[in-house]
Amino acid sequence: MAHLLSILASPRGQYSVSRALTASFVDEFTKNHPETTVTTRDLYTTALPFVDLPWIAGAYTPAEQHSPEMEQALSISDELIAELEAADHIVIGTPMYNFSTPAILKAWIDHVVRVNKTFTPSYEGLLKGKKATVIVASAGTYTPGSYMEAANAETGYIKQVLGFIGISDVTFVLAGGTSAVDMGQKSREDLLSEYTPLVLEAAK
Repeated sequence: MAHLLSILASPRGQYSVSRALTASFVDEFTKNHPETTVTTRDLYTTALPFVDLPWIAGAYTPAEQHSPEMEQALSISDELIAELEAADHIVIGTPMYNFSTPAILKAWIDHVVRVNKTFTPSYEGLLKGKKATVIVASAGTYTPGSYMEAANAETGYIKQVLGFIGISDVTFVLAGGTSAVDMGQKSREDLLSEYTPLVLEAAK
């Protein structure tokens, strides 16, 4: 039985392109893998604090020596890491903000990249054998060969982070051109139809 973890990082709700494409991925993945169980982590309905001093102190202190403050600071990190550990495949649906990763997704990354949990002190990733698909919705077009390709700081960063914790099998779907929808030049349905085939292919 496969377990799919779906991570949603867009604040746009029903208007989000990345959420819609991620939903299509989940539907197709579960059709192709009928016994799949799915966990959905919506970062915008998660109380996700930024890493602070008690978090850092707790991450570098043996669990049996944790203070109540450290335990509380690390509790959401423990929960998010457990979701990753349980997953066989992770799909991340995210927008691109200012050429890079939204703050809410960066906060998630900071909670799950944790020494002795997802990587060793010698920098070996501990989440090997998993696959990830990352669906990125962006106002501009950053596909290979486009004139804006070099400005895409998001996909390289996410690939590096996932690889650092042991997830090296990563597929990206770049859904560029959402500004045309925002400006009324293209319907959301037309844009989704353009990228849905790529998402369905990634969900095989």
